[in-house]
Amino acid sequence: MAHIKAGGVAKGNKDSVSKRLGVKVYGGQYAAPGGIIVRQRGTKIHPGDGVGLGKDHTIYATAKGKVHFSVKRGQQFVSILPVHG
Repeated sequence: MAHIKAGGVAKGNKDSVSKRLGVKVYGGQYAAPGGIIVRQRGTKIHPGDGVGLGKDHTIYATAKGKVHFSVKRGQQFVSILPVHG
């Protein structure tokens, strides 16, 4: 009778579930009110006109229109340009 313990899983072989962060609606695309534009940790991208900032720093649309990314004084902003017509 062999006296060898059963092999276990290697330690440190675990990984966390990805959080699906990033830009969800890109520049030039249309967003509806309440639609998520960017999921982020911290304000890497700042809110501009026509968007709101959630408590987890998620940027979402408050108006319908075209998404526009811009850089002002070294900070990146996202805003919604209203659609005419």
